[in-house]
Amino acid sequence: MSSLKISVCLITALFFFFKPVCYAQQKDSLTSQLEIKWKNAMTYTLKMAELMPEDFYDFKPTDEVMSFKEQLLHIAQNIQWLSSSYLLSNEKAKQKNNDLTRIAKPVVIQQLKEAYDMGLLAHQSLSPTQLEETVSFFAGPKTKRQILILLHDHQTHHVGQIIVYLRLKGIKPPAYVGW
Repeated sequence: MSSLKISVCLITALFFFFKPVCYAQQKDSLTSQLEIKWKNAMTYTLKMAELMPEDFYDFKPTDEVMSFKEQLLHIAQNIQWLSSSYLLSNEKAKQKNNDLTRIAKPVVIQQLKEAYDMGLLAHQSLSPTQLEETVSFFAGPKTKRQILILLHDHQTHHVGQIIVYLRLKGIKPPAYVGW
């Protein structure tokens, strides 16, 4: 066999050997897109938390729903729970504070920011292989990819509600950024 044929065979073999290694190190396309969306959602939600005067943080449109403050804390606690329990191995969720009357607006905003940061860490930390790992979830087995999508869906659900709370108090929410 000529040295040219050997070289071509060797290069071809190396290409096929290293191709999967290179792909394994790439970031998943969906998580890259979701990471950008997550940062925008964080900015958007924090703006709304700032817009609502602290006097209205205990406002609830009807008795059977959460107050504005409870909505924000619920978002934060859910992000921390999903991230620490299913997506990140070294992070711990903060203890749930049952006495919400004593939590001031700046503390709520700080907890919300920390939760979104934990969610961002989850987006940045998961490899394509980890996204396909299955975890035991109360609604049945789910992949980490499904939990990541749930993270987005759940916070969007509650952010929609806080938009209504702002409008009921005559406050115009910030312009929406969904991408």
